[in-house]
Amino acid sequence: MFVSKKFIPRRTFLRGAGVTLALPFLESMVPALTPLRLSAAAPVRRFVGIWHPHGAAPGYWSPTKEGRDFEFSFITKPLEPFRNRTVLISGLDMPEAFATNEEPGGDHARGAVLLSGARPRRNAVSPYLGVTVDQLIAQKYGQDTILASLQLGVEDSGNYGNCNWGYSCAYTNSISWVSPTQPLPTQVNPRVVFERLFGDGSSTEERRNGRKQNASILDSVTKELAVFKNNLGEGDKARLDTYVENVRELERRIRIAMESSLQEPTSDVPFGLPESKHVHFRLMYDLMALAFEGDITRSATFMLGRDLSGSSFPESGFTGGWHGSSHHGDKPENVMNYSKINRYHVQNLAYFVDKLSKIPEGDGTLLDHILIYKGSNMGNSHRHAHEKVPVILVGGIDGTFKGNRHLVFPDNTQRTSNMLVSLLHLYGIDQWLDDKGKAMTTKLGSSTGRLEPLEMV
Repeated sequence: MFVSKKFIPRRTFLRGAGVTLALPFLESMVPALTPLRLSAAAPVRRFVGIWHPHGAAPGYWSPTKEGRDFEFSFITKPLEPFRNRTVLISGLDMPEAFATNEEPGGDHARGAVLLSGARPRRNAVSPYLGVTVDQLIAQKYGQDTILASLQLGVEDSGNYGNCNWGYSCAYTNSISWVSPTQPLPTQVNPRVVFERLFGDGSSTEERRNGRKQNASILDSVTKELAVFKNNLGEGDKARLDTYVENVRELERRIRIAMESSLQEPTSDVPFGLPESKHVHFRLMYDLMALAFEGDITRSATFMLGRDLSGSSFPESGFTGGWHGSSHHGDKPENVMNYSKINRYHVQNLAYFVDKLSKIPEGDGTLLDHILIYKGSNMGNSHRHAHEKVPVILVGGIDGTFKGNRHLVFPDNTQRTSNMLVSLLHLYGIDQWLDDKGKAMTTKLGSSTGRLEPLEMV
């Protein structure tokens, strides 16, 4: 039998009129007789940082048992099917988010601490923070992708009452910073994100007209797809068909969501924001999954809301507003109701994780080659406490990161910035530049060292 070493490059795109379609991982991308780990198609490491405001309901988040084979709590229960890829951490503090006598107030202006480990500056001439871990990962792993990173949200930027006490709105409008002085804005419009991933027009008018068309943007690469598939095996043809249909179905859902917008777009309102927050969340998670499957980007962040958000989520079984419900007064009934909101957001995360677990890549799935960090800058938000913040990690990074663990740290002993340094170490990143352009190792923001129990397997 003759075995050829010809193969399709991993960075293969199909291009049409204003459209670039990245391809999912295919078996044809692995040279014959070459181990996957030594080929150009070897799975890469990806990262997602997800921020939610207003902490978690005390007593409903942290599991009661430490270590392996713990019993999932009420809030984290939706992740139980993915136990072997889930790590929960209890007891971490976020001291960089504490108010001090020198820098009082601003408890609702510190979301940017999540991925930076750095303290926001009060009364600064311009906002100043630090490079966030998603961007450090993008610097290493995103140099040959269409997008180095992706920043998503569901609520547009603006003053939600959180730009107070002398803190810039930048600290709560963005959790991704490419430099200490440059926050990256979030995109909240699913259609704009879709066009950014798969192509758009060359002018504002062209893009506007494109939104009104009923035809899918995939139609412009139909001929290229047909020719490309001629040289594929049956398995790769089926995988490519599934990927294309997922893209087409997502575009259809986005169009429906656009048509049911709350209001007509103006120069100040993004085009076609979905009326339903539930639809909005799911669309954004689907877009991230497609972006990773096509290797369009390898680093993404997702802001589930903004501080002082009044959004409600009927699908959670409770209709109270997010921020108001978080001030539960430590009353049992109110705390229980707030826990339903927290659980709902974990259910959405589980939806995303499930999608990743069903997308093959290399010798595993996308879930095996990614890490998702979901957290908040508060623990008990009724008390504006930045202690015992909820931390959820899901994924395998490179297939070796072990799940089925609940790590518990004694009160006032460890901080989330140390966890961030350990995450970078797990991504093979142990050196980066500080805010003065000098090399720095094993320190991020206010970190004091690595969270080594996280790295143990």
